Amino acid sequence: MAAIVVVGTQWGDEGKGKYIDILSGDADYVVRYSGGNNAGHTIVYEGIKHAFHLIPSGMLRKGKTCIIANGVVIDPLILITEIERLKQQEIETAELLISDRAHVIMPWHIELDNLQEKMRGKEALGTTKRGIGPAYADKAERSGIRMGDLLDADYFREKVYGIIKIKNAIIEKVYGGTPIDPEKTINEYLGYAEKLKPYITDVNSVIHRALEESKTVLFEGAQATFLDLDFGTYPYVTSSNPISGGVCVGAGVGPKMITEVLGVMKAYTSRVGLGPFITEQNNEIGDKIRELGHEYGTTTGRPRRCGWLDLVMVKYAARINGLTGLCINHLDTIGKLDSIKLCVNYKLNGKIIDYYPSSLKELSACEPVYEEFESWKDYDISRIRRFEMLPVPAREYIRRIEEITRVPIKYIGVGPGRDQTITM
Repeated sequence: MAAIVVVGTQWGDEGKGKYIDILSGDADYVVRYSGGNNAGHTIVYEGIKHAFHLIPSGMLRKGKTCIIANGVVIDPLILITEIERLKQQEIETAELLISDRAHVIMPWHIELDNLQEKMRGKEALGTTKRGIGPAYADKAERSGIRMGDLLDADYFREKVYGIIKIKNAIIEKVYGGTPIDPEKTINEYLGYAEKLKPYITDVNSVIHRALEESKTVLFEGAQATFLDLDFGTYPYVTSSNPISGGVCVGAGVGPKMITEVLGVMKAYTSRVGLGPFITEQNNEIGDKIRELGHEYGTTTGRPRRCGWLDLVMVKYAARINGLTGLCINHLDTIGKLDSIKLCVNYKLNGKIIDYYPSSLKELSACEPVYEEFESWKDYDISRIRRFEMLPVPAREYIRRIEEITRVPIKYIGVGPGRDQTITM
């Protein structure tokens, strides 16, 4: 039995999709366990860029069962659009399974997400306005609708009418918005249900049966450690738990079943949206990293904030997730700069600290403590496949990351393609 979890160690967009794609070659099942279509994984295969939002990235591999588990919130229209796009690309989706326990993003979730962000004004969280937060809020409030509910038309109709009178009152009387039409919503979503019905099932029993039969199950996280609802830079976080512990509730897998946890990181740091960013380079360096690394959101197209690699963050992520290995991307990108800085500690009120503060006020007051490295801009490392063939400065950079985080690096990305990877 092998249950491998892939998580992000920064603020997302680290390139998890690439390693899920690589690891799925030896996996039997690939399971998405958290988040919604506010996340995106991009994979470059045979020169073609594939963007995934809800469907596990392992779908590019033939013969793999891909599962959307109960921890995911699903916008049915987005999911259907993604399935149809894959079919047009002649990618088989018959092996896709969707949990009947996964919650559904309804029109009122999207409307409330937009209205709430507008009402927050300068205190806006920078959400993607896709209804993710309100859907998870309803899940916790016990007023959500699940994928299995869509399969019973009478029960679904009853639930919609029970919920929508409250939601419309909030939309109209609190935010001054336009009420949602219940009949239009019911007809629209029952149409989605007809298309998704073949995929919806009890996936938890499928996952457990696979593990009992010593199959390899790969768990795919969305977002990352510092967007985790409990351990991220709250409130500038997502509404779920993308850390490795999220697998336990997001897919119904006991912690003793997890055999390996791989953390994905960039050779620098990036984030989308608001919140503290200690090593951010809001200058020409940050602009250059953004352009060299094509740092624009897969889902939103928003430009990402960029800066030096922050190992205080990565050490924190290693502890929270119980990392057994690291996968580093964009070593080729960072090497194109004139020189490279690596944040190894923070300075807070004149004192060196090596922990990540929970208080945003404290965090905003922290200053990065850097070590400087030579670049390898005179070398094209995109064709290198063996660690010992990397330029000396690149090897020193990698070894220093391992030394400080105390986690071995298992994969190094030297380009976006599946084959542009060094296996350690």
